[in-house]
Amino acid sequence: MRPSILTLCLAAVLAAGCSRESTPASSADAQPAAAQQAAVNATAETDEQSYAEPDKVRTKDLALELKVDFDAKTLSGSATYTLDWLDKNATQLVLDSRAITVEKVVGERADGKWEDLKFSFAPADELLGSKLTIEAPQRNPRIRVTYTTSPDASGLQWLTPAMTEGKKTPFMFSQSQQIHARSWVPLQDTPRVRFTYTAHVTAPKDVMVLMSADNDPKAARDGDYSFTMPQPIPSYLLAIAAGDLVFKPITDTAGVWAEPSMAPKAAAEFADTGRMIDTAERLYGPYRWGRYDILVLPPSFPYGGMENPRLTFATPTVITGDKTLVSLIAHELAHSWSGNLVTFSSSKDAWLNEGFTSYVENRIIEDLFGKEQADMESVIARNELAAEFKDAKPETTVLALKPGTIQNPDDSLTSQQYTKGAWFLQFLEQRFGRDVFDPFLKGYFDHFAFQSIPTAKFVDYLKANLIEKHPGKVTMQEVEQWVYEPGIPDFAPKTVSPRFDAVDAARKAWLDNGTLPDKALTGKWITQEWVHFIEGMPETLKTGQLAALDAAYHFTGTPNGEIAQRWYPLAVRSGYHQADAAISAFLQKIGRRKLIMPTYSALVKTPEGLKLAEETFAKAKPGYHPITTVSVESVIAKAKQAPAK
Repeated sequence: MRPSILTLCLAAVLAAGCSRESTPASSADAQPAAAQQAAVNATAETDEQSYAEPDKVRTKDLALELKVDFDAKTLSGSATYTLDWLDKNATQLVLDSRAITVEKVVGERADGKWEDLKFSFAPADELLGSKLTIEAPQRNPRIRVTYTTSPDASGLQWLTPAMTEGKKTPFMFSQSQQIHARSWVPLQDTPRVRFTYTAHVTAPKDVMVLMSADNDPKAARDGDYSFTMPQPIPSYLLAIAAGDLVFKPITDTAGVWAEPSMAPKAAAEFADTGRMIDTAERLYGPYRWGRYDILVLPPSFPYGGMENPRLTFATPTVITGDKTLVSLIAHELAHSWSGNLVTFSSSKDAWLNEGFTSYVENRIIEDLFGKEQADMESVIARNELAAEFKDAKPETTVLALKPGTIQNPDDSLTSQQYTKGAWFLQFLEQRFGRDVFDPFLKGYFDHFAFQSIPTAKFVDYLKANLIEKHPGKVTMQEVEQWVYEPGIPDFAPKTVSPRFDAVDAARKAWLDNGTLPDKALTGKWITQEWVHFIEGMPETLKTGQLAALDAAYHFTGTPNGEIAQRWYPLAVRSGYHQADAAISAFLQKIGRRKLIMPTYSALVKTPEGLKLAEETFAKAKPGYHPITTVSVESVIAKAKQAPAK
């Protein structure tokens, strides 16, 4: 998943060597690395966010028959599981589900006929949903569940025509990561289980249906669609979308799906996708998923991107016309190796997914757009990591999390997984050199292809295939400090940006004497430089200062979400109410959590801001994804419960 060009924490915005860097969290109070490692390794092959029992029986293939009903806001049909009974004594299939209504369950007998099977739901858990237990005394090779989803399924969003770009056709899309697949398919919802799948989906004839599978760019829009995913994937990569969608090619094997008015703009913005694929293949081996297409979703999509195999889901907020935010695509494409090909086995090991991907993304950006841009993005991400670590509990700043550290796996998507993980890999790259490290990483992807692994397996592979083969470069003590201890090691490599030095000087001159940077300078700035310019400002400014910046640069009302998500919180903190109308409009238009949560978090800190937040949210909520709604409701509720100052 790619929350943005920059990594993030759930309710906040998401480098070394920059003037604003703070000291990362200290590891002085941490457990010794060996003890931390032992605690993590002891539970390496468990997933505390799933009821499934994949050591007893495991899904090998999933066959879906689904009907899309926009009026009822439901998917209905059946899921058929081809099973591998691993434990000779097992006679139950345990599935994860959330707010799903099951009509019946049948199992295939040895003679090919189907028989009814008994099933039961355990009481629902607010986070994990309901444990669905199916009695299978005959250990049926295939079991079929007939079911209907809830209109409020956490993994699906249903948009009315008014909420779309074209305003004529309804839209539906899924978001399965981390544990939301169970809200639209009862299944073993853990990355430990990988399965192939097929699907037959019916929908209104004016709606195109797509899935994380073999979408045909030439498919007729007839309301009847079939899909195949021949490579085994984990449940969080199961995806579906339906709406007024057309296709625009980028290369022979890559293209864009989007609403008609958005498709040409998206294809132009993402024109370098083919070059990105070439770069990644040169570094890390062949792309193994057939086509690579991008689906541009409505602005309500709660994330920057989602790496669904063969069909990246992407936010329209990165389409700025200047390609400065296309690292989003580099990130989601990178997942085709780091994440989709080699998957983490539970959310405790999410850094194996996002940290590796952030590293590969940066290498792709460097190759295509130069080291300066890649370094700027690293600097921004590391500044934000340092800011996040200021208030973080030490146990949440390690790469390999201990069980119970994160209750809700949606909260595991923080800068720790993205930026600290990528930083660790850059450390290895610099110590060993790219001529050694690149082949090692390619070998890692090959060795664990189509597997789900815990951190312990990566560390063992690293020790045997890099550390011991090239002695004297890195010690295992250094590896363990990166992986099992809080904060950032003091021997971490530093990244600086000369272009950011110029931004820092321009900001300081303006703060000191009110002299705005010369237009000859700012006229060449790209998004990353504007982001750094705003992020380096004091916590608050005088309203006159903000008005002067607005008059010169028109930050208020900017169409660039990366700039807006920095400018608006500064405006709120500074009492710059001239921006209130634009803030409300921005929060109503965009549902991407990374872009809007910093502004909501700033608003709720004052009575007048809380009032504006509540009024805006009431208008925006019908267009928000359920994941975004929960995030905003939580911030508002905590503010209202806080004692008055």
